[in-house]
Amino acid sequence: MFDKLVEARQKAEEIKRRLDNITVVGEAEGGLIKVTATANKEVIDVGIDPAFLANAGKEELEELLVVAVNNAMKQAENISQAEMQGAAKDMLGGLGGLL
Repeated sequence: MFDKLVEARQKAEEIKRRLDNITVVGEAEGGLIKVTATANKEVIDVGIDPAFLANAGKEELEELLVVAVNNAMKQAENISQAEMQGAAKDMLGGLGGLL
């Protein structure tokens, strides 16, 4: 039983390292605002088109940044869930094809 716990912990650490190396991009306003994050949901870059920035109001910019961040986080969550499900299948042996 202890071996299974150690194996599960190692698998979780491996998944975390993999997710750290996967990037996702959330966009708003047709790509004028881009937020890049890891699949571990850590924002690593924000890009704003200079022409858009010159003409955007504060509230508009804030709203679109929220949209772009949320889009990136949704993508990161989807990837994270897929990785975890794959690991669960491997560890549980598919439970006779139920997973």
